Amino acid sequence: MTDETPTITIVDDDDSVRRALSRLLRASGYLVKTYSSAPEFLSDRSSIDPGPACLLIDVRMPGLSGLELQALLNDEKNDAAVVFMTGHGDVPTGVKAMKSGAIDFLLKPFLEDELLNAVSRALQWNAELRVRRRDIDELERREARLTRREREVCALVVTGRLNKQIAATLGTSEKTVKVHRSRVMTKMEVASLAELVRTVERLNRAHSSAEANGQ
Repeated sequence: MTDETPTITIVDDDDSVRRALSRLLRASGYLVKTYSSAPEFLSDRSSIDPGPACLLIDVRMPGLSGLELQALLNDEKNDAAVVFMTGHGDVPTGVKAMKSGAIDFLLKPFLEDELLNAVSRALQWNAELRVRRRDIDELERREARLTRREREVCALVVTGRLNKQIAATLGTSEKTVKVHRSRVMTKMEVASLAELVRTVERLNRAHSSAEANGQ
């Protein structure tokens, strides 16, 4: 198996469920970790896998419920995709789980194919999220190279203002604005104004999303 082999983590207080799911998932080519409770999972920091990952969490567990565990993971900005399992499922619980970011909600007993399909969807979501995160991290790395004045120029450039208008707004010369603008394009690694606008829009959306999620 490669380092990119997905890890499926099972958190369920039922020994027989953990064993059965572990056998099925290993036979399907996944790496598997199992925990009998949310506290046990949280105490093992290696459970926070940076690679492809899916968490199968039982909703009702003693001590700390699955929904409470999900809330803690959200606070820690864990990117693993969550699939809930329960033998006591009800619509309000499922809606709450999905609103909190769960990818799926399975009612026990479920078919093997149902579980494997849910895991597959969760891993696809996780993979897409990790790609987006890497892309944004790269754009933020470029943005961090800009000086304060270059950021000011960049913010005005993407609104469509001309160099002379930017110069008047910032109280500087048009020649100086041209220099800053050139440096912005170089540091942001873009070849056109349109590309710069798209890049800044992506960063703004990412920042707005992070603020909305309290990050």
